[in-house]
Amino acid sequence: MGVKVSGNSSDRSIADMSFKEASIELEQVVRALEGGELELEDSLSYYTRGVELLKSLRERLAAAEQKVTVLMDDAAEGEPFAQDSSAAPSTGFLDD
Repeated sequence: MGVKVSGNSSDRSIADMSFKEASIELEQVVRALEGGELELEDSLSYYTRGVELLKSLRERLAAAEQKVTVLMDDAAEGEPFAQDSSAAPSTGFLDD
């Protein structure tokens, strides 16, 4: 008798899942596979789903990292925080 992952939404498109939902399902798949109670056919099905989930999660993470890199590069070019002295108080009176 096969074990069903609680909340397994293998009929749901991975693209429609949030990153968190896909992560949770991947964790459930891994637990089911590690449990050793699945039939061979179920194991293959779960493994395939896990690979698909992992691929999607890695792609999403890479895309997020790329966005952060672009934002950091943009911030470094404009240096809005590091070199903006217009908001700093004048220290000219200290030289007097």
